[in-house]
Amino acid sequence: MMNCHQATRLLSESQDRKLRMTEQVELKFHLLVCSGCRNFSQQMGSLRYLMREFASQSGESDKPRGKAEKPDSNKPDNNKSDNNKRS
Repeated sequence: MMNCHQATRLLSESQDRKLRMTEQVELKFHLLVCSGCRNFSQQMGSLRYLMREFASQSGESDKPRGKAEKPDSNKPDNNKSDNNKRS
């Protein structure tokens, strides 16, 4: 019979790959009898959903990701002006 360590490992792996039929059956059976692993499975599903929602919302308002922009040498450097004030 599968233990909790094996079950949580398979739950994590199931996010990245399709489990083999034997793994699926053993995991389903373990989840039927183990409330702790059922909770872990539900929490993983919630986290996955929330992260996808966050990524889709932040992707709408953020600039496209690419190479970092070079600082504009014509713009004043606020840190330098702060250093001058302290001296």
